[in-house]
This record gives sequence, C-alpha cells and structure tokens, in this order.
Amino acid sequence: MAPRANQSDGTTEFVLAGFPNLNSTGAEVFSVFLFVYLLTLTGNTLIVGLVGVDRRLQTPMYFFLANLSCLEILITSVIIPKMLSNFLSRRHTISFAACITQFYFYFFLGASEFLLLAVMSVDRYLAICRPLHYPLLMNGAVCFRVALACWVGGLLPVLGPTVAVALLPFCKQGAVVQHFFCDSGPLLHLACTNTTRLEEADFVLAFLVIMSSLTITGASYGHIALAVLRIPSASGRQKAFSTCTSHLMVVTLFYGSAIFLYVRPSQSGSVDTNWSVTVITTFVTPLLNPFIYALRNDQVMEALKEMFRKVVAKLLEQSLLGDSLRKKTAS
Repeated sequence: MAPRANQSDGTTEFVLAGFPNLNSTGAEVFSVFLFVYLLTLTGNTLIVGLVGVDRRLQTPMYFFLANLSCLEILITSVIIPKMLSNFLSRRHTISFAACITQFYFYFFLGASEFLLLAVMSVDRYLAICRPLHYPLLMNGAVCFRVALACWVGGLLPVLGPTVAVALLPFCKQGAVVQHFFCDSGPLLHLACTNTTRLEEADFVLAFLVIMSSLTITGASYGHIALAVLRIPSASGRQKAFSTCTSHLMVVTLFYGSAIFLYVRPSQSGSVDTNWSVTVITTFVTPLLNPFIYALRNDQVMEALKEMFRKVVAKLLEQSLLGDSLRKKTAS
C-alpha cells in the first residue's frame, strides 16, 4: 500500500483538475465564470437587500426567498472564488484543511437549500389552497423557526460524513482530485482504503434529504396545480401556470442534477462526468433563482424601481448640496 499522507498538521495538498479540455482557453473561461459569479452575487444580494428594506416585501414568501438568496450567495462563494483563482495560477492546489472545509460547507449549504425549497413549496401551497388559515399558520415567529430549522437541518447531518472523510488515509501528497472542487466522489476515489461503508452512508443521507424534499415539493405543487385548474378565469390560470412552470423548471434542474450526482450507492467510480452536472448546481440555478422567483415579480420590480429612484434622488441631492457649498466657499 502507498504511504499514508500526513493529515494531522494540515500540510497535505490536493491538486484540483478543473474542467476537462478548457486549459487552452483559460482566459475566456475565467471571464465567463467571473461574469456569471458577479451576476449571481448581484441578483441574490438585490433580493436580500430589497426584502430587508421594503416593508411590502416582508412577507413569508419573500422572507424565504431572501434565505434562499443567502444560501445561493454562500454556496457559490464556497466553490467559485477558488476555482477562478486556479484559472489564474499554474499550481491548482488546495490544502487538506481547505478541501475539507469546502467539502463541509458545500454539502451543509446544499442540504439546507433542499430543506428550504420544500418549505417554500409548502408556503405556496398554504397561501393558495388554505388562504384563510395562512396568516395564522405562517406568522413571523413560525417563519423564523422554520427557516432556522432549515439551516440547522443542513448544518448537523453533514458533520458525521465530513469527519469520516477527514479521517480517511489518502495515498499520496499532491493527488489529483478529478473535479474543480472537493466533491465527495472524487475525494473517496483517492482514499487508500475501502470506502464502501462511507459511500453507503452518504447514499442514505442524500436519499433522505433529497427525496424527502422532492416528495414534499412535488406534492405541494401537485395540490397547487389542482387549485389553479379550478380558477374560473382563463387569464388567471395562464398567469398561475406561467409562474409555476418557471419555478418547476429551476426545481427540476436542481433536484435532477443532485439525484444524478448523489442518490446512488457508489460515487467514487464515476468522477469523470460529475463536473458537468455540478455546473448546474453551482452556476445555473444560483444565477436563475433571483430572476425566476423574484425579479419577474411585479411587486419586486416596483420595489426595485422605488429603491433606484431613492438612490438617484439622494445622489442628486448630495451633488447639488456639494455644488452649493463650493459656490459659497468661492464667494
């Protein structure tokens, strides 16, 4: 057996392979991914800011959307900055400690997002199908506790698998992780021991989190669809279905890619195709969520326009005040 890499002092380094067949166009790829990352940060930060400052948006639906945007900001920031720095450097290395930290936060935030998506679907179900009970069932205290449960529900279950991966013996210093970040399958592939039990535990945990969330989300949207079909107005049905369709498109992308990646008994033997599917969860859905869930909403757009008008008015006021003070000083 190859010698065990020293992990106790955090000096072990892995090499991140990055994206296949993209090394020759590193500058172009860097520019595209940087633009997508900045656009994702801008869109999600706008949602968080608008919900925080506009009283009209301080409702359960927008409160959960702000939490979703926080998760998207964090989950992209865990992966993309390191990936972008690798495009600019010749040594695509990541320390063992940084790798395990990235591993933990990626799965913690991902699990929290699945739980939150299920909660958001139930919130919409209650708002549409139980409108008389909705204010009582989803008051401020309940929303806060439910959101907190989503964050904690992702935080705790991932601790065990993370510790287990951190204690694995890895065969050599500078081993190549066949991915652009420290994902579960590529890391297990590098271990110098049998990881079957750990893969099975990961499978059970992923199955419970992802499939339970998917079941709740599917059932909620199914009841919503039945309620929409009972709307007498054709225009009302069309508007409702248009909204639901866009939501379901993002949900399908997110759940579909996660099921492909993690809901299978063995992960370590399928490292070559994971990177392309992971792009959906780390780039596509975080970018689409602000536009699908919020920025297509008339109420959000009105709040955004009002905030923009206030900012412009404030800047003009400060500019005019500065000009006035300069004239008085000159005279």
